[in-house]
Amino acid sequence: MFILMGFTDDFDLQVILFLLFLAIYLFTLIGNLGLVALVIGDSHLHKPMYYFLCVLSFLDACYSTVVTPKMLVNFLAEDKSISFIGCATQMLLFVTLGSTESLLLAAMAYDRYVAIYDPLLYSARMSPRVYVSLIVASYVGGLAHSTIHTTATFSLSFCGSNKIRHVFCDIPPLLAISCSHTQLNQLLLFYFVGSIEMVTIVIVLVSYGFILLAILRMRSAEGRRKVFSTCGSHLTGVTIYHGTILFMYVRPSSSYDSNHDMIVSIFYTIVIPMLNPIIYSLRNKDVKAAFQRVVERLGFMTKASI
Repeated sequence: MFILMGFTDDFDLQVILFLLFLAIYLFTLIGNLGLVALVIGDSHLHKPMYYFLCVLSFLDACYSTVVTPKMLVNFLAEDKSISFIGCATQMLLFVTLGSTESLLLAAMAYDRYVAIYDPLLYSARMSPRVYVSLIVASYVGGLAHSTIHTTATFSLSFCGSNKIRHVFCDIPPLLAISCSHTQLNQLLLFYFVGSIEMVTIVIVLVSYGFILLAILRMRSAEGRRKVFSTCGSHLTGVTIYHGTILFMYVRPSSSYDSNHDMIVSIFYTIVIPMLNPIIYSLRNKDVKAAFQRVVERLGFMTKASI
């Protein structure tokens, strides 16, 4: 049994945090699941780019759901405990979804490269077999990565304090309360997370390097604007996500600070999933057009019923 200590013991502040994160969570669910429904329901968005976006949105909704409900309950409950199995399950799901998102963002960068650098061969090179394989590979890779860390972490002994200075079962705060030697765990964390980050960032950088070459070859100013609009949102999401992951995990264990790390963890597990629907839809003409068609359809149905 572990106890999630959270941010503070001040009840008034906990109520404020409860309301704040409840609003963020509801916005996250509405935004991401709404985007999933939009992509599935609008035939104009039945393209690989939007299938990837649909999977990312579903992933973000699940990512936030793994962490936020338990955190919201703990803000108002006196009993902030979580069982050993519950903690392990939360970590397994949390790391799986986080790792999958890193791999999926790299796949999305490759998709944009194929679409922009070689558009005539796009339908052949990004066939259903290819993009489904990339999505499945992202999930398999995320699950394998998570299984390694979850198994390594919960093989340790926790014979001392059971108080986790965090709002969910993340790896660093659990290593901090273990009474076993955690050097191997630290090395696994550094090398595995570092390897995933390095590979995915290289894929993104190479893909966008070729995209930049394609943009420089374009004669149409309208074409350049469309490419910048499409790729700029993806690059923004990638930069924010990978920046926080690198700060959190790929650094010496001696530099861990529970308060700072808690804020960073909250940012990439709760805030980024809320921001992604905004980042990927506000600058995308196809998504905005699809949303407008839904609004017009609802308006027509309302008038018809009257």
